[in-house]
Parts: sequence; C-alpha cells; structure tokens
Amino acid sequence: MGNPKQNKLNFWISCKKDFKRNYFIYGMLFPVLLFYIIFHYGPMYGAQIAFKEFSPLAGIWGSPWIGFKNFISFFESFYFTRLLRNTLILSIQSIVFSFPAPIILALLLNEIRQNKLKRFVQTITYFPHFISVVVISGIIINFVKQDGLITSLLAVFTGLNTNLLLEPGNFSPIYVISDIWQHVGWNSIIYLAALASVDQELYEAAKIDGAGRVAQMLHITIPSILPTITILLILRIGSVMNVGFEKVMLLYNPTIYETADVISTFVYRRGILEVAYGYSSAVGLFNSAINCVMVILTNQFSRRYSETSLW
Repeated sequence: MGNPKQNKLNFWISCKKDFKRNYFIYGMLFPVLLFYIIFHYGPMYGAQIAFKEFSPLAGIWGSPWIGFKNFISFFESFYFTRLLRNTLILSIQSIVFSFPAPIILALLLNEIRQNKLKRFVQTITYFPHFISVVVISGIIINFVKQDGLITSLLAVFTGLNTNLLLEPGNFSPIYVISDIWQHVGWNSIIYLAALASVDQELYEAAKIDGAGRVAQMLHITIPSILPTITILLILRIGSVMNVGFEKVMLLYNPTIYETADVISTFVYRRGILEVAYGYSSAVGLFNSAINCVMVILTNQFSRRYSETSLW
C-alpha cells in the first residue's frame, strides 16, 4: 500500500511532469473545459428557481421557496400528457428511422468502388447539414403548402391538395423524413471512420473462404462497427426527451399543437413568452432528469448484454 502522503506526493509529481511534457495538448483542452464550465455547469446554479416562485426583481435568493409546487402543477395540467406523448413519439420515431439511416448510408458508401461517385454521393448527402435550420424549415414549409411541390405530387395520387402542415397527423412524418434528409450524410461520417479502421485482412480471408460482399458485410463489416453503433445509440436514447426545439418551433402552428407541441417548445412559450420562469424551469429540469435516467439505464443494459458501455 505504501505511505498515503508519499503516494499523494508522487501523484502530483507525475501530473506535473505529464503537464510539462504535454502542455500543448492541455492548452487545446482548456477552451473546451472553459466552454462546459461557463455554459453547462455554471447555469446549473439557476436550476433552483424551479423550486421557487421566481421574480426577476427579487432575484434567485430573494424569491420565496415553494418546493415541488411547480412540478405538481405541471404534472396535473392538461399539457403534461400531450407534451410527453408528442415528445416520445417524435423521439422514438427518429430513433427507429433516423438512427439507422446513416449506418445504412455508410455501409453502402463503403461498397462503392468508384471514388468519384463515392465523393459525389457524400457531397450531396453532406450538403443539407450545413444549411441553416431556418432555411431548411422555410424550404419544408414552401414544399408542403397548398401549391407546394410535395403537395402537388401527392395530390396526383391522393386527390387532396391542402397544406400538409395544417393537418396534425402529418407533422410527425414531415419532421422525421426531413430530419433524415438533413442529417443522414453528416451522421454517416463517424461510421465511415469506423469502417476505415476495419482490418482488410479479414476481407481477404473471407474472399478465400468464398464469402460474397453481402456475407462480408453481415459477418465482418457490421460486427466491426457494432461498438460504435452501441455507444451512439446509448447517447441517442439518453436524449430521448430532447427533440429539435428550433425546427419544431419554426414548423408548427396553433392548429397542430395537438401533435407538434413538445416539452422544449412548451418551455419556451411559458418561460419566455408568458414569463413563467419557475414553472418552465421545473418542466426543463424534469426533462433533463428523464434523459439522465435513460442514459444510466441504457448504459447498464448495454454493459450487461454486451462488452460495450460508456462507463
């Protein structure tokens, strides 16, 4: 075991030597740490207003403590069931349809042998990611309005020619499909990087054994990138209560609140527009707590049934 004081001294000496040796790397790390401290950990101080009848004039410390009143008010409100349902539906549909899309694209790109064609497909699929959400939402609104391109094409088969964003049942598919189009290319980059690290000798051995390209994909490619898929799936499930706030807010309207209103947009309306800071903070804190629990449960499940986990 040794002397605890000596062990502690040796630890700090080792840290000092490592810092001198890798000071440039630590310097690169500092802005990242500073960012998280200022914009992620610092604001946690203000989370206490969820338990207070917050008044900007009185400040955080001067506002009266009301305990779980804001939480109870939200749980008993008409909005709770609707917001929870809409958030989960959009998030689960995004996981089911959007999460596998970049994996499939990466696998298909990995099979393309023509480099020019491969680069062309990558450029086309990456491009929407760099377009502003405001512009993307404007394009979607113009395409699905009464005389829009998509509406006109659907009218040929259905005979209906109405604004698709005025029908509550259409919001979810519009959101998910546009989300796939916007992010499938960019999200495939990490899988392409994982595919680049696969040992090529495995493919050579498989060819000698008579395995075709489909068999190689099923038995070599997919198992090789499975740890990457697992980690990203854990992180995605951990944010199951987070739905793209900006995009939803830009696309929805009062006529489709029934299916389009989610927790993040509700927090914005109550907290900013209606100036109910304590109430909206309670809703946001509830949302974050659910995400935290989901990360822990998903990680434990993955660790129990596979060899991959976050910790």
